[in-house]
Amino acid sequence: MSLQGRTLFMSGGSRGIGLAIALRAARDGANVTIAAKTAEPHPKLPGTIYTAAEEIERAGGKALPVICDIRDESQVAQAVEKTVEAFGGIDICVNNASAIQLTGTLETDMKRFDLMHQINTRGTFLVSKMCIPHLKKAVNPHILNLAPPLDMAAKWFKNHVAYTMAKFGMSMCTLGMSAEFARDGVAVNSLWPLTAIDTAAVRNLLGGAKLAEMSRSPDIMADAAYAIVTTPSRECTGNFFIDELVLREGGVTDFSKYAPGAEGPLGADFFVPDEIFEAVPTKVVRAFG
Repeated sequence: MSLQGRTLFMSGGSRGIGLAIALRAARDGANVTIAAKTAEPHPKLPGTIYTAAEEIERAGGKALPVICDIRDESQVAQAVEKTVEAFGGIDICVNNASAIQLTGTLETDMKRFDLMHQINTRGTFLVSKMCIPHLKKAVNPHILNLAPPLDMAAKWFKNHVAYTMAKFGMSMCTLGMSAEFARDGVAVNSLWPLTAIDTAAVRNLLGGAKLAEMSRSPDIMADAAYAIVTTPSRECTGNFFIDELVLREGGVTDFSKYAPGAEGPLGADFFVPDEIFEAVPTKVVRAFG
């Protein structure tokens, strides 16, 4: 199944994993809305909605850059409306936008707590809510949340309970909406990386250049996302996918292209249950707690 002519609504996406997913869809000739806040260049982060749109067009797709703060209900509604006006509908919703701060309870100020919950949990709920009426009309509708499996182990909460709650809120959207809209044929799934992914967040917030060297490129998430959203929606919903397992299921055995410069084990990502690491031959070390 190709994404030729299909329309993808992406929250965030001006850089990193979201942009990689958008570019993979664009290579099929997809239409992509980049709904994000970054309209002006950031001094420390690459990319804006406009540079992302240019890359999407160069890759073979059609792009609609829309300034959108997903915390604002009216802005999300307008972004969805503009997408439908430009492309005729929405086939895929990717909830990519996210906020992170790895601090304990006493170190987490409430402004940052609110930001993480408003963007991660509430933003995923709101963007999905606005897209679903249009997804119901699509031939093969998918919602894909970049959210972890619900591994309810205390180790994932003890060091950064506010962030974990916010990310698991996205996962709960997957759990609930997949059942709620199953009869409508709208697939709702989560996708999460096995290893750390070399993004601005990793380089600037989580581990710097050392962890980046132990990370895979965003392309592995893009390829896994593509495999999911090109699956018949009525046969694929309510799953908490891990990128490497998705690609192995599709026949991929060589993952070296996703981390060509890595020497030694890769850094394991947050929230991945131990049994998943035991099921793959990839050598990893715990990078986060």
